[in-house]
Amino acid sequence: MERKRIVILGAGESGVGAAKLAQKHGFDVFVSDFGAIVDRYKSALQELKISFEEKQHTNELILNATEVIKSPGIPTTAPIVKALVKNNIPVISEIEFAKRYTTAKTICITGSNGKSTTTMLTYHILQNAGVNVGLGGNIGQSFAAQVSDAEYDWYVLEISSFMLDDMYDFKADIAVLLNITPDHLDRYDYKLEKYAASKMRIVQNQTDKDFFIYCADDEETLRSLEKTKINAKQYPFSIRKKVAEGAYLEDQTIHINTHLKQPFTMSISELALQGKHNIYNSMASGIVAKVLELRNETIRESMGNFKNIEHRLEFVAKISDVTYINDSKATNVNSTWYALESVGPDVVLIMGGVDKGNDYSMLKDLVRSKVSAIVCMGKDNKRIHEAFEDDVDIIVNTFSAAEAVQVAYHLAKKGNTVLLSPACASFDLFKNYEDRGNQFKAAVKEL
Repeated sequence: MERKRIVILGAGESGVGAAKLAQKHGFDVFVSDFGAIVDRYKSALQELKISFEEKQHTNELILNATEVIKSPGIPTTAPIVKALVKNNIPVISEIEFAKRYTTAKTICITGSNGKSTTTMLTYHILQNAGVNVGLGGNIGQSFAAQVSDAEYDWYVLEISSFMLDDMYDFKADIAVLLNITPDHLDRYDYKLEKYAASKMRIVQNQTDKDFFIYCADDEETLRSLEKTKINAKQYPFSIRKKVAEGAYLEDQTIHINTHLKQPFTMSISELALQGKHNIYNSMASGIVAKVLELRNETIRESMGNFKNIEHRLEFVAKISDVTYINDSKATNVNSTWYALESVGPDVVLIMGGVDKGNDYSMLKDLVRSKVSAIVCMGKDNKRIHEAFEDDVDIIVNTFSAAEAVQVAYHLAKKGNTVLLSPACASFDLFKNYEDRGNQFKAAVKEL
């Protein structure tokens, strides 16, 4: 019998992980990347003796696939993806593929903002509670690679809309939707409802034995819920109103009640993660922990000692009474809104990069009330100038992290905060948001 051929598009973390798992299960595997393959991934493929190509997609080697696993970063408009669709060859995500080969249960976390923080916090709580748990998806090691090598009982997975677009039979045992705000609209014909529909795929295939946790304060989520049939047990969280089951804020205290065990309460002053958006993130993680019937002491301890991820509102240094914060992971307007909302007044804001069709209007009030100067860092800053020229006196263009930090240093006064929170992708000047954040931190340390 001829072996089924699996072709993997994209040789990054998810692609190489999928290749490894496919090979383990006896498929004829081929990996194709339109760009250059990073050395460590190339070495991994060579070690596994998996054939691959880079800097091209060869139709004859791809269009003979039984099934294709596509990197989330490749849009459906890419010529090779169009050719696959035309030839009726199924295209799926690494997550969809990996789930076929594990009986582990999954906690899947999506949303426009807060995904990484909530995923890491949830993983931290479960680990502290002694749960045999893996971490994957958009963060950490590839889910497929872990399914190939490890045996976990649970996985905490950060799931992007791009991943959800290529997931069909996959089911989340616990699904978390943090919020829906305009992001990546260039991939969704600039239509928010298309992007929202993509996010709502997090509940597909769920049954009444599963759980759906969502923000009851997020208008777009509530709108989307009206159009979606939810089979799972629902647990909303809110900082504006009391909820019977789920989580709410009252008298500066989080209350979580799932009727599965005694309620959980914790003062927000004790949370490791501060700022309004982090109350939401902590609530979501806390509900997951209560659904799993973890001990209140463990949840409280974990929420109090958690260290946030790099490049997300990360304190860098305090120099001459000016605080420098690295929020390079803020690649959309809403993330920058959260960042401005959580820092003090008198901000020198470093922003800019590749604009994904951003609507800056939601930032105007915060910029007007908190920002004394904007330092643009990118090749084309025209839209930032147009958006904020009436709101701040000083808008300066720079073309590197070092230059941006130097300019910010001269503009900042004692007691100010210099905040890197770009609201844009990083690909015009940097490899990725990590590279941008690292260059920013290095420049601050040179001051």
